[in-house]
Amino acid sequence: MKDEKLLRYSRQIMLPQIGIEGQQKLEQSHVLIIGMGGLGSPAAMYLASAGIGHLTIVDDDTVELSNLQRQITHHTKDIGRSKVESAKEKLVALNPETNITCINKRLNEDELTQTVKQVDLVLDASDNFATRFLINEACVSTRTPLVSGAAIKLEGQVAVFRNDKDNSPCYHCLYKDEGELDQSCSGNGVLAPLVGIIGSIQALEAIKILVNFGEDLNGRLLLLDANYMEWRTIKLKKDPGCPVCNR
Repeated sequence: MKDEKLLRYSRQIMLPQIGIEGQQKLEQSHVLIIGMGGLGSPAAMYLASAGIGHLTIVDDDTVELSNLQRQITHHTKDIGRSKVESAKEKLVALNPETNITCINKRLNEDELTQTVKQVDLVLDASDNFATRFLINEACVSTRTPLVSGAAIKLEGQVAVFRNDKDNSPCYHCLYKDEGELDQSCSGNGVLAPLVGIIGSIQALEAIKILVNFGEDLNGRLLLLDANYMEWRTIKLKKDPGCPVCNR
């Protein structure tokens, strides 16, 4: 590893859980982030700064004034730009060694599956259940690890679904596809630092999985009540009747 890289990542390399070997694993990793809003913004920035070799970012939206309160990769001058191009500019400035691929469209089922096949891990930072269910199905069919996050009002949650391991629950084991719920930030509001906390945890869980250290959140749902700053964990079990992961 070159001296410049050793210096850039020195604080991580010092950790026995990472070291040079772990840093090289990050450099060789390809992560897909779906959604470059409140969750995807901090997650992408921390993954890029940590040295992920390739990030593919997906979002079909453009930057609006109301996004700037929480979507930290976008600045006032970016209003009207596509979110992926706006985010790429900040990520390249942060770490030019990370390769950024932008997909400025909503992927259909086949396109999503083909994209997931090309990556090592998927980070779901989307804001609607329909997209989350499609992402889950693609990750289950390709046996790709999925790090899922959500935040609304003053509540956040993170879960990991190790589709690359047998007997792991999937997102559909947790939430049943029984129609769309009105749980968007635009309809309910959200506090800015909350999405930063949840997105950062998603990035942390992704790094742990890619480097293979510690204990990830597979089989657990981590919940945050920011109003009282209380954390709790719920154990998740694989649903033997799940139509997605028990086909």
